[in-house]
Amino acid sequence: MHGQAVVVGVGESEYYKHGGSPDTEFQLACTAIRRAADDAGLELKQLDGLISYMDYRNSPLRLAAALGFDELSWSATPWAGGGNNSCATLQFADAAVSGGYANYVVGFRALAQGQFQRLGSGAGLMGGGAPEGMTWGLPYGLMTPAQECALQTKRWMHDHGVSQEALASISLACYANAQLNPRAVRYGRPLTREAYHASRWIVEPFHLYDCCQENDGAAALIVTTPERAKDLPGKAVPILATAQGLGPEIGLNTFQQKWFPGMYYENVGRMIWERAGVKPTDIDVLQLYENFTGPVLMALCEMGYCKPEEVDAFVADGALEGPDARLPFNTSGGNIGEAYIHGLEMVIEAVRQSRGDSTCQAKNVELSLAVGGPGYAPGSAVLFGAAA
Repeated sequence: MHGQAVVVGVGESEYYKHGGSPDTEFQLACTAIRRAADDAGLELKQLDGLISYMDYRNSPLRLAAALGFDELSWSATPWAGGGNNSCATLQFADAAVSGGYANYVVGFRALAQGQFQRLGSGAGLMGGGAPEGMTWGLPYGLMTPAQECALQTKRWMHDHGVSQEALASISLACYANAQLNPRAVRYGRPLTREAYHASRWIVEPFHLYDCCQENDGAAALIVTTPERAKDLPGKAVPILATAQGLGPEIGLNTFQQKWFPGMYYENVGRMIWERAGVKPTDIDVLQLYENFTGPVLMALCEMGYCKPEEVDAFVADGALEGPDARLPFNTSGGNIGEAYIHGLEMVIEAVRQSRGDSTCQAKNVELSLAVGGPGYAPGSAVLFGAAA
């Protein structure tokens, strides 16, 4: 860490509503990786490492062969239960190039839910596809991440006097920023506070617009050393610090007294601040994974931005909206407004902010933070410095 590895290229496919991609999941992955290589100024044959986040179907061997790698010297997959470990993809890439195991490492995620199963459906769980820790809740109707996160959020809001307006502020910020981003699936579809409150309940306290989208698409980033980056045409973005943090397994353990209600991100925050030597108020722009709005509020508090009793005021009055916000937040639209590629697209947005080429560009970005999916564990975060 501390700038021993840099991001030199980012790439994405087009983003589609779930089931809308005309391409297979494998084709989407190849498209994103090829575009990342083009962005970096690299030939595909120079790539020699692959890290897949939450993508078990597209093997590194098949990808390396299809894309024409000369060599494959590093491959890995972070543990995952959701978007929680998306930022660890960059931690693994940093370790690979800093340790000399590979020269140009790709981290990627691809989704084609029309080709495979829809992520948010409970049907797969009832068919025997539930993780072992979740099966206890199925007879009682606890079948989806929305229901699980709602239990946490509702209790936390009750304990700390947090209002529904705070949830609305997260959704409205994501939608507002997505209107500046032509890549966003919700681009051209603004959201008002009135429409937010009028939308149907999914599971209280979550309205429709408290829930992230489900999308098809792929995202990829390329990591190398600063020395190799000097020979490339683009801006290199240093990885200053990363963190993974302990939390419970999915399901029954989630509701033990030790963890409930919470998002398991206090240790992620502690590690990222200690390793980088900074504090929350030093961060210029934040990309914080939102599968649902409630976990965002909880993670903001657990990572040290404010206390639970202060969170309503912290996010109120457009505090997170636009490039000139008090805290520029989810500037591409995030999972709610841009696309849901398990949060890896939000890591790309953190890199764009450091490079100065976001569609919602914050001013004078020196520190750009991405945080993986709160609510599931192990959690993760990655902090980028200003581009060189």
